[in-house]
Order: sequence, then structure tokens, then C-alpha cells
Amino acid sequence: MTGVESPVYEPGHGLLKGRTAVITAAAGAGIGGATARRFLEEGARVLISDAHARRLKEYGAELAGEFGPERVAALPCDVTDEAQVQALFDAALREHGRLDVVVNNAGLGGTSALVDMTDEQWTRVLDVTLSGTFRCTRAALRLMRDARDSGGVIVNNASVVGWRAQAGQAHYAAAKAGVMALTRCAALEAAEYGVRVNAVAPSLAMHPHLVKVTSAELLEELTAREAFGRYAEPWEVANVIVFLASGYSSYMTGEVVAVSSQHA
Repeated sequence: MTGVESPVYEPGHGLLKGRTAVITAAAGAGIGGATARRFLEEGARVLISDAHARRLKEYGAELAGEFGPERVAALPCDVTDEAQVQALFDAALREHGRLDVVVNNAGLGGTSALVDMTDEQWTRVLDVTLSGTFRCTRAALRLMRDARDSGGVIVNNASVVGWRAQAGQAHYAAAKAGVMALTRCAALEAAEYGVRVNAVAPSLAMHPHLVKVTSAELLEELTAREAFGRYAEPWEVANVIVFLASGYSSYMTGEVVAVSSQHA
């Protein structure tokens, strides 16, 4: 990682005290896992999910050991399966009694030239990234609509590629642009229930496992586009998700907030 200085990890300030949250794709070292930790540091109770059951179990146990088992629950969930999505949100009520925040972080990428892209590649990325966000948003809004007094919040994970073209990313860019549009439309409908729906759009957020599988040449090219000359730490994106989930963003809905230092 390069740059003039390392970012400072801010301590929690109780911004989400007493709130309960569901966070998808939260078993690893990326944005979802960082968001779960930041939510706990801010006083929330969390139900984390992921399609990778073993990693989810390990990370759930790690968080429960640090923050207490009464504040952490974990349930595997493949967001392409409606039955599993419904089971996840049923578990949120069962484990914590209410649902205040949902972070739709599940997404799938890949690189393929459009002329070589198969229907399966296209459909898989769209199903996880866009349709998965739709399924979880729908399930969340049904619960939040019935609660009415929850002041619920949904935060979706989009990407700057939903705005900016990038070769080899047609499926991912289309999915993330769809997440942005879904966010804006859902926000209009959810306002009636007192629910806010926003999204973050990161540019380049990396973690050690991702760095290992990214070529040095590509990483250098990507970081060169960033004004700070470095990639974002996952927790830097999680900080913005905390803001959008908290009362500090009470008048924001239907917004897509870029978490980026890209200058072009």
C-alpha cells in the first residue's frame, strides 16, 4: 500500500447503539466483514451472512468472542435463493427481535471481454449482484413496512463502475448500475414507511487476500488512478456505511455516495 500516510482507524462513538443489522457477504476480510466489525464497535447487534458457511462460522465466532455472543449471530445465505433469503430475515427477528438496518454487500465480479462473455457469466454476476440485492431489499422492506416505527435503513453496495466504463466489466458494471437505480426507486417507495435507502459506490477497496490474487501491474495501474495514490481499506468504506445507517444521515435517501479518490 502506498500514499503519503496511512489512514487513521477511528474508535466507535455509539452511533448505532441499540440497533440491529443484517449484513450480507460478511464472512471475509472485505467490506462486509469490516462493516460487521464497525457496526459492533458502534454499538449495534448484527446478524452476518455469507454463502461460504465455514468462513462465516469462523468469523462469527471471532466477533462473538470480542463483542459477546448476545450481539452476534451468523447464518449462511446464498442471495440467489429466495428461500435462504427469507430464512435469513426470519432469523433476524428470531435472534434480535427487530430489524433496523440491512447492508446489501453481496456481489460477484469477474473479467471478460463482452464478445467472449457467456450467458452463464452474465447471468451469474447479475443474479448475485443485482437480483440478490433486490431479494434482500424486498424482504427487508416487508418487515420494515410492517414495523412502521422502526426508522429502518437499507444501505446497498454499488460501485463507481456503475458510472464509469471499464473494459472487461460489462456484466459487473451493468449490475452495479442496476443497484444504483434500484436504490433510488426503492427509496421513493420506502419513504412512506419511514425507511431510508442509500448506497455506497467504492472505487478501489482492497484487503490482503485480494491483493495476493491481483497482479502487481494491475494494482499499480488501479492505484495510479486514485488521488491518494493508494487503495481504500475496507473499513474506510464501512465508515461511510455506518454514517448512512446512523441518524447523522437522517435526511438522505435515494443517494449513491462515492467512496473514492479517483480523479478521472
